[in-house]
Amino acid sequence: MRGMTLIVKTTASLLIGFVVLFGAYIILTGHLSPGGGFAGGVILAAGLLLIVLAFGADPLRKGLGHNFALVWESLGAVGFLAVALLGFIAGTFFAHFIPHLTGFGLLTGGSIVLSNIAIGIKVGAGLFGAFLMLAAFRASESADKTEKGDGNDT
Repeated sequence: MRGMTLIVKTTASLLIGFVVLFGAYIILTGHLSPGGGFAGGVILAAGLLLIVLAFGADPLRKGLGHNFALVWESLGAVGFLAVALLGFIAGTFFAHFIPHLTGFGLLTGGSIVLSNIAIGIKVGAGLFGAFLMLAAFRASESADKTEKGDGNDT
């Protein structure tokens, strides 16, 4: 699969940086405003989907495939578990073991920021992996149809 037209590829190339930056912003400021790890992870997954939809299967062959999603989803889960366990070691489960500042700023969240980062990575990779599995299922289904002669031969 080659992907979309040159216009779509160029537009996607220009937008992907902004999509990833916005996803990271939503993750990092989730303790200050609506958003957080889940919403930011969905935005990051949308950025990865944009790459695959615009450029076709080539990015998948170059390392942006199922193993990529599996590794990053596992890292997100381990990161979230590490935040929980470090909080437990500090006194209570999910305690704020990082000293946080007062006021309206990025460093006021304590360990919530680390939790949001881990959740964002897990959600983004999980949704991307789900998309890849659905795409692989659809590809195998269409391959079965063409082998059986059910496909449109016109």
